[in-house]
Amino acid sequence: MEAFKQHTGLVGPVDRVNVDTDAIIPKQFLKRIERTGFGQFLFFEWRFTEEGAEIPSFDLNKPRYQGASVLISRANFGCGSSREHAPWAILDYGFKVIIAPSYADIFYNNCFKNGILPIKLSEEQVEDLFQRTAQHEGYKLNVDLENKTISDDYGLQLSFDLDEHRRQFLLQGLDDIGLTLQHEDKISAYEAKHLDRLVVKA
Repeated sequence: MEAFKQHTGLVGPVDRVNVDTDAIIPKQFLKRIERTGFGQFLFFEWRFTEEGAEIPSFDLNKPRYQGASVLISRANFGCGSSREHAPWAILDYGFKVIIAPSYADIFYNNCFKNGILPIKLSEEQVEDLFQRTAQHEGYKLNVDLENKTISDDYGLQLSFDLDEHRRQFLLQGLDDIGLTLQHEDKISAYEAKHLDRLVVKA
């Protein structure tokens, strides 16, 4: 997993509360066995008509938000089923940061395991970001995980809280497997020790 220290990216808004994982990646697209390729189906039923045409009124379909890598949304983002495909789709689409007032717990945890930084801000702070995004075309945010700060080119300076264990996960680019492999020498020594006990001596 790629280490995350700082990211500057275009902001894309999804101005809805209770965005559930079925809206993020509908169930009919869960048949893939790879982690990649889900981005094209992100928010599929909001982005496209039944005939497959783009819905122009959906913000992420607007030209000004193409290439966005910082997603802002409202409270309880990622609620619903626990499917890990939801963060896979978000990451594959190109988002590296999500900013919302609150998240469903399982979705929130899955973000860190997949290299996405989910930031919690107050509803007032998130509303201000929506206003700034609407006001400034090409609006970008700089997210500094090392210092836990968010800034823009218009004087915004915010700080955010994050569990230190999760912060280190992202700073070092570790998932659960990577964290386990940091103790590979101890694991190997343990296995060798117990293998000797299991070998039947002639």
